[in-house]
Amino acid sequence: MKGFAAGFAKFLAYITAILGFSAIFSLMAGIHGTHLTEAYFSQGTPNIIALLDSEFFMGLIFVITLGVIIYVLKLMWDLHEIAVHKAQRLNSAHTQVVFALSLCGLFIDKTWWVLAIIIAFARWDIIADQLSAIINRGLGRDDSKGSQS
Repeated sequence: MKGFAAGFAKFLAYITAILGFSAIFSLMAGIHGTHLTEAYFSQGTPNIIALLDSEFFMGLIFVITLGVIIYVLKLMWDLHEIAVHKAQRLNSAHTQVVFALSLCGLFIDKTWWVLAIIIAFARWDIIADQLSAIINRGLGRDDSKGSQS
């Protein structure tokens, strides 16, 4: 019950903040400044015009649009930082390189971000073992060819 009350209080705080910001923005708004007569419309005045002429409604739309833009930017930042968080979680020695490449990907070119993702998610121990095995097999063949001649 305590969790429900805290969640409900948080919900009411969000709604109050949205309505408060809408009221503040509605005080600064002017929709279009001219009254549109019924002759302006081909089938009479639409019912939605009263709502669209409301400064409070336009303030609410502005606050909702601003919230959606901020949320999408936050999601994009979280996606951008996924490589850094993965490298930190694995205590990788490449954490600083991944962070630098992520920033280069943010400001220069997305190719650097892709490289940071590859570095962060690659299993370097397995790659090192496989490369060592390939090199050892290559050296073993060269040694056997050299001893046979």
